[in-house]
Amino acid sequence: MSFEKIVRDIKTLKIQGAEAIAKASVLALKDVIKKSRAATKYRLIDELKKTRKILITTRPTEPCMRNTLKYILTNLDVKDIISLKALLDERIKKALEHICKTRQTIAAIGSKKIKNGMTIFTHCHSSTVMSILKQAKKQGKRFQVHVTETRPLFQGRITATELAKARIPVTIFVDSAARIALKKADLFLFGADAITSEGKVINKIGTELFAEIAYKYDIPIFSCTDSWKYDPKTVYGIEEKIEKRAAREVWRNPPKNITISNLAFEKVKPELITGIISELGIYRPSMFIEIIKENYPWMF
Repeated sequence: MSFEKIVRDIKTLKIQGAEAIAKASVLALKDVIKKSRAATKYRLIDELKKTRKILITTRPTEPCMRNTLKYILTNLDVKDIISLKALLDERIKKALEHICKTRQTIAAIGSKKIKNGMTIFTHCHSSTVMSILKQAKKQGKRFQVHVTETRPLFQGRITATELAKARIPVTIFVDSAARIALKKADLFLFGADAITSEGKVINKIGTELFAEIAYKYDIPIFSCTDSWKYDPKTVYGIEEKIEKRAAREVWRNPPKNITISNLAFEKVKPELITGIISELGIYRPSMFIEIIKENYPWMF
């Protein structure tokens, strides 16, 4: 897949989900390196800086992509362009391995939370949550899933379709029926698009609303995520930008004088979250940040 196509597909949501976007950004970088005619390491580094800037602007609320690109493109102090390409190739392989192995590890950890007879509630579409549910199914556990349709783009239908194909019983609810779906649930699993230094988890709009309902009914609430979604910039008071999508996604031809709010994400307060399930284990949001610092000091 070419760099240009990947950029278009991320912008138009043909590629969605933080890990999928991070993986696509690595492949885009790889395509640029392959096609580059740069004669020196400095020219290639300059090309890659421009590439990184373009990729980052495709979706504002994507620290997983930013961290992945940072891992690959930081400290490129080598003697020549041949050494540079070798270093980049090694880091690209390691970044892709991280994305793949992390999902497997999270699936193994998260599936332990699912017991026979449970009803799991989820919102939107998270490839990480899906990996947990599919792993639990492989272990022979019998459970069902309640999922919201997730307007305006109906990503919940993606989740429901995947679950049905995996032969996991699933019921889809309109978003406004989430309280009913949650009252009958034993566990709330959702993904993450970003995590701040304060332990706030940024996820699809509606997540905090549903977390507040789950908290009221004493339903355990877990964010399931690759730890590379942590945003180190937030340590310095920089707010993670919440993406605003086009109004036409909500209402294509509205009457005049109507303002449409189409925020893609919202922040979930850490006090609502039972734990964050990542490749590093299960931790409360405050402890999760400290564990990231220990394991990935290059982020900071």
